[in-house]
Amino acid sequence: MSTSSLIDTLQKMRKFFNSGETRPYKFRREQLQKLRSAILFNEKKLHDALYADLKKSPEESWVAETGFLISEINAALKNLRRWMRPEKTKTNLVNLPSASYIMKDPLGVVLIIGPWNYPLQLLFTPLAGAIAAGNCLVLKSSEFAPATSAIMKEIIEENFPSEYILLTEGDGATIVPAMINGFRFDHIFYTGSTAVGKIIYKMAAEQLVPVTLELGGKSPAVIEEDANINVAARRIALTTFSNAGQMCVAPDYILVNEKVKERFINELEQVVKRFYSEDPATSYNYGKIINERQFDRLINYLQQGKIVYGGKFDKAKLYIEPTIVEEVPEDAPLMTEEIFGPILPIIPFKTFEEAKAIIDRNPDPLAFYVFTGSSKKEKQWVENVSFGGGCINNASWHLTNHHLPFGGIGNSGIGNYHGKNSFETFSHRKAIMKTPTWFDPDIKYPPLKGKLWLFKKVIR
Repeated sequence: MSTSSLIDTLQKMRKFFNSGETRPYKFRREQLQKLRSAILFNEKKLHDALYADLKKSPEESWVAETGFLISEINAALKNLRRWMRPEKTKTNLVNLPSASYIMKDPLGVVLIIGPWNYPLQLLFTPLAGAIAAGNCLVLKSSEFAPATSAIMKEIIEENFPSEYILLTEGDGATIVPAMINGFRFDHIFYTGSTAVGKIIYKMAAEQLVPVTLELGGKSPAVIEEDANINVAARRIALTTFSNAGQMCVAPDYILVNEKVKERFINELEQVVKRFYSEDPATSYNYGKIINERQFDRLINYLQQGKIVYGGKFDKAKLYIEPTIVEEVPEDAPLMTEEIFGPILPIIPFKTFEEAKAIIDRNPDPLAFYVFTGSSKKEKQWVENVSFGGGCINNASWHLTNHHLPFGGIGNSGIGNYHGKNSFETFSHRKAIMKTPTWFDPDIKYPPLKGKLWLFKKVIR
């Protein structure tokens, strides 16, 4: 689609939104049901595509992609009527006997830009929230997951008219600026790297378009001396090496109390072998790196510390073995850049202050995890570290709970979504106050001289 043709389509979307067709509860519900049916009908196609792009098994695809999405859609269907209902609020003394409430208005035409690591879930989950909120939508899928993108495009085009939902493909560096500069969206939702997020934010700011930025960062996991080491190793390995480590909320490095460091590393090694066998390259459960560019970037990290486990790779298969690294210099890129791959640095610490200082080098991570049996230590960590969201004695699974908002803080993002929070992200909270005409005291009208004493009693 040429740029001019694309802009013409966006103008048609604006016209369709302005017609009011997307606003009724019945319409929104029908579109969510249609989306759910299409996902389930195309489940095998999607799983095959996810395997082609990232070597995900059907089980992993269901947990982290298709099933995750169905759960979000089901939550929206169950709660949509309640979410849409005007929200009654109190009215202050000066405005009595008025009644006040908040309407949840659709924003309009919104743009959602998805990444390649979870190409279905991270594009269609915000889509579900935006549909529930009554918007028209433009989707930009990642060109780096072409098999999944093709099936998603098929789903959208077979089920929704282009003036309502449009999925665009191609080079994001070309298409996204063309859309943002040629048409004013009412909201832009971006998931991806911090570097690109800044570019999106700058372009949106030129037109005062609000944004949601779901970015990344160095997400640490802390293993205290009193942690259950066996459970910690299992739960960290599960999410660190799922999708070959290409997960924004995977633990990016481990801070482990020096007294249990060797025990933790030994247990982590055994867990990796149990999960992915002695040869993860042949494992049903282990994925691959998305492309050669990412592969080359990750291989450079292997030279920046002492490999204590793993380290094998095969460029032809885009395979990097689950790898554990220690003795990493604090200024090495491995400790200053988001890894986004199956390489896990282990850093020992003695005190809370020492570990906290390491975290502060890369502040405001998207996620934070602490493993401890002490409620005192748990509280100390959660209250003193700024992060988007996290877990106690778990890792990454908080994002699967649609009752919790998911999003970053500072460099790791702006705004949040999931469940009701998705609906609210794509809605405008319109404040309304209704005042009766039967009561209209002269006291509030000019002349005002001599009324200050009364105003001070009423307005306070």
